[in-house]
Amino acid sequence: MGRVRIDEGRCKGCGVCASVCPPGILRFSERVNRLGYHPVVVTEEERCTGCTRCVLMCPDLVITVERPGPFRRAKAGAALV
Repeated sequence: MGRVRIDEGRCKGCGVCASVCPPGILRFSERVNRLGYHPVVVTEEERCTGCTRCVLMCPDLVITVERPGPFRRAKAGAALV
């Protein structure tokens, strides 16, 4: 029910988001980003529940979750809008 967007170029690969993801769809990429980290990527977007736990836990504010309904988007560092 959600769509996760991760700014892979800014992700430092801490993995906190992946550790709190209920369906376990966030994983470390094999690629290295411009900062020299393995960013987290979405493996099965269709399984996203839209819970926004990843958004709330991301210390680098690089995750956005879009979901249908009255609360359309949650962006790191901001309330649901």
